[in-house]
Amino acid sequence: MWMLDASLTSEESFLELQTILANPLAKVILWAVLAALAYHLAMGMRHLLMDLGIGESLEGGRRGATAAAVVAVILILAAGWLVW
Repeated sequence: MWMLDASLTSEESFLELQTILANPLAKVILWAVLAALAYHLAMGMRHLLMDLGIGESLEGGRRGATAAAVVAVILILAAGWLVW
């Protein structure tokens, strides 16, 4: 949220944010936050499907967990590609 606010406040704060994001450590931190959000999104969607009655069995739960993990990995890699 801070980055969004800084990018929209003024041209000077946007340029400062660009300078900060040129640092590899800042990119790693941003990617880690995006990775956590992607994982949380994928697993949250899995739980919403289970609330609808999809994948409530043991085998369905295992398949859902595997599918959600694959989706999370794809989202995390996409976020890393966008950050770098």
